[in-house]
Amino acid sequence: MPAMLLDALLKGIAAGIIVALPVGPVGALCMRRSLFEGMAYGLISGLGATLADSLYGTIAGFGNTIIRDSLLLERNWLGAAAALFLLAAGCKAILKPGSYRLEPPGGERLAYAFGSAFLLTLANPFTILVFAAIFSQIGVDASSGYAGIVLLVTGVFLGSMLVWVGLCFGAKALRRFGLAWLGRVSGALLVTFGVALLGVSLFRLYNAW
Repeated sequence: MPAMLLDALLKGIAAGIIVALPVGPVGALCMRRSLFEGMAYGLISGLGATLADSLYGTIAGFGNTIIRDSLLLERNWLGAAAALFLLAAGCKAILKPGSYRLEPPGGERLAYAFGSAFLLTLANPFTILVFAAIFSQIGVDASSGYAGIVLLVTGVFLGSMLVWVGLCFGAKALRRFGLAWLGRVSGALLVTFGVALLGVSLFRLYNAW
């Protein structure tokens, strides 16, 4: 692999790690699913978040301002929808802490885990701006060529997925502290994220009217 293309891949991995590393609402959801539903559900949730990050990385890498601006215009409605989902999931977790499910993964539940994490990650279009800022700092843009951008996005996928796999295995190690207690804590985190996101989204929508 030419040095320039390898450089693009490594920069993409670094960007993916930087974007995915902060444990926000999607991270809390992913860890909770790993704790209470099994590694398969945590990993498939991480895959959904990773693909959403890669999609935003693609938009930023190719400099598609039309899609970027359209998503940013709808960011408040996207944020409000994501907040309601987090509040529902968090309240359910607090009221019913639950226990670890030993049943084998089911297709519909896996699809829901993937889709909800994907959409929840997409609900934060500011990720595009974060990627654009990172790419500008590391010297990658559309002028790098098609192959360079493809490898850059591949790197974003690998870096982001690395973080999610680490979170899932880290969550697995927490089971020894007691699932009921962890269930309520994870639920409280989801509710906190949901309240904060809903407050910001409604405030912006109110000011936009």
